[in-house]
Amino acid sequence: MREAIENFSRQLAYVPEVVHREKLLPFFRVAVMGMGGSRWPAYLIRNEVSGFPITLHNDYGLPQIPERDEQETLFVACSYSGDTEEVLSGFEAAIKEKLNVAVIAAGGTLIARAKELGIPYVELPDMNLQPRMATGLLVKALLAVMGKNEELEKISSLATAFNPLRYEPAGKELAMQLKNLVPVVYASRNNEALAYVWKIKFNETGKIPAFCNVVPELNHNEMTGFDRIDATKELSARFSFVFLEDEADDPRIKNRMKVLASLYEKRGLPVRAVPLEGVTVYEKMFGSLVLADWTAYALAEMYGTEPEQVPMVEEFKKLIK
Repeated sequence: MREAIENFSRQLAYVPEVVHREKLLPFFRVAVMGMGGSRWPAYLIRNEVSGFPITLHNDYGLPQIPERDEQETLFVACSYSGDTEEVLSGFEAAIKEKLNVAVIAAGGTLIARAKELGIPYVELPDMNLQPRMATGLLVKALLAVMGKNEELEKISSLATAFNPLRYEPAGKELAMQLKNLVPVVYASRNNEALAYVWKIKFNETGKIPAFCNVVPELNHNEMTGFDRIDATKELSARFSFVFLEDEADDPRIKNRMKVLASLYEKRGLPVRAVPLEGVTVYEKMFGSLVLADWTAYALAEMYGTEPEQVPMVEEFKKLIK
């Protein structure tokens, strides 16, 4: 796990190849079928890459796309392992319906089927990573399939300057503040994907419960659950709040987060502000993700849990077969 975080810059330098690109039909929207860490790429770039509406699908079968739009949609089956049950289900359904399909995987059944059928695909390099640690590879592969060469160049330009170790001290410090507490990560709607990824890093790497939400929606509901009184104060005593602050956010959102933080602190709830550092979208995105990795990794060490593997997921998979 530590090695994966330290070597993250290698993912930014990765140059994806779209095999059989010439077979891609023209498309005006993208539907990404993926689960867990393999779904994040579309989630992360959905608000940052203009030109295509992006639909996310994390279930069996195909996403609900209006029939009139199906022939203008590129269906991307994205699974790091290449063997994710739900994604394979959607892929086979798309093939049966003769839809415009591409595959992103590091191997497994998806790559084998893509090669067998002559379907366009990106075969990710085998870096012996858990899917949640392969975000750079997956983001670049998806951008390549979408033909976003300018975006790929922007990410590649970060590879030499981006230093994952720079974020380790801040991750350790934040982990110390979060120890023995349940993290709740808040962000703007534009950074919703980042908040979600932070939550999942805490779940999978730290092996702890964690939650996330977005401003302004949570101002209309969730925050009232923490308006603690004597009878409920023990319920909220285990929570700690991480606010992902972005200078690019709408001033009204920034004001809401500032006011919310003060209300929580007034009620004795711990709040940690975590600014998104960097100038470009990708600097902020990957910097925040690596900081989340270091924080979750430090928590795993503090709790004495194994940070890389996800045994409960594997146990679950065996039980549903």
